[in-house]
Amino acid sequence: MQGIDILAFGAHPDDVELGCGGSIALSISQGKSVAIIDLTQGELGTRGTAETRKVEAQKAAAILGVAKRLNMGFSDGFFQNDEAHQMKLISQIRALQPQLVLCNAKHDRHIDHGKANKLVNDACFLSGLEKIKTQDAEGKNQKPWRPKLVLEYIQWVDIQPDVVVDISAHLETKLEAVKAYATQFFDPNSKEAETPISSKNFIESVSYRAKNLGRLIGADAGEGFTSKSLLSTSNLFDLIR
Repeated sequence: MQGIDILAFGAHPDDVELGCGGSIALSISQGKSVAIIDLTQGELGTRGTAETRKVEAQKAAAILGVAKRLNMGFSDGFFQNDEAHQMKLISQIRALQPQLVLCNAKHDRHIDHGKANKLVNDACFLSGLEKIKTQDAEGKNQKPWRPKLVLEYIQWVDIQPDVVVDISAHLETKLEAVKAYATQFFDPNSKEAETPISSKNFIESVSYRAKNLGRLIGADAGEGFTSKSLLSTSNLFDLIR
């Protein structure tokens, strides 16, 4: 898998689908290779279990068509942006060598989202430093690697995006991948406790928020991203859809 185009990180299984599932489906349709890394198993979630979410995550990955999906097994709710966690992500970044990284929102309702954002951004930077030594699964030294760009998807909080991707042709794929997490979202027959994301309003918001972002760019649906780096282009016409 070395040399993939896009590596998408999520603090929990379903973060990637909700935040950038349409952009992933679009990129795969354009011939790009995509991998997903979930930081935790979502084991603290009110509904479902780590085991059911693992099955759901693999189903969602198949719907999107991603080439690889990994789970770091970090502690849900309690992982930290420290050296130990950074080094584990650096090893994965160097192993996969992505050009583009997608990660959680810079701040959000769930505390793990902001923590994951900082952890991934820091690991991407540190991964490019030669004096940080890591080894692959076979014990071979890894070469430094820094992705060209990190984009942060938007989640619960409505954050003003720096760029919006037209996902009009892939909104239905995004919705199908999201709904693969049957334990997490609206189910009128479920006997489990209600959560902020299990309401009918929330699952409907996935569609209408995408359509609203699409409206802003003159498209049917969109996904927004922020960036800590200044976005640039060498061709003005790359900015014209």
